[in-house]
Amino acid sequence: METTLIRLTDYCNSRKVEITFIETLNEYGLLHIIVQQEEKYIEEEQLRDLERFANWYYDLDVNPAGIEVANHLIHKVEHLQDELQRLKNYIKALES
Repeated sequence: METTLIRLTDYCNSRKVEITFIETLNEYGLLHIIVQQEEKYIEEEQLRDLERFANWYYDLDVNPAGIEVANHLIHKVEHLQDELQRLKNYIKALES
């Protein structure tokens, strides 16, 4: 399956996002920048996270360290919700 790449300069120009912000997210390990022929890209699958992070940063004034913490907590909650659902399904199966 081929991965679609989004050129950062195009994204930044269309969304009014600073490329340094995305580079900072990359430094924090929140996004992965791909460099090809001196152009920077992200995978299309990362757009959802990038939009979320940009909203937090530009609309809510959350700094990159805060974004990292919030993102970690969201992933932790999602993991716990998945685990809870598995346990509920397991209990249902035992009751049947």
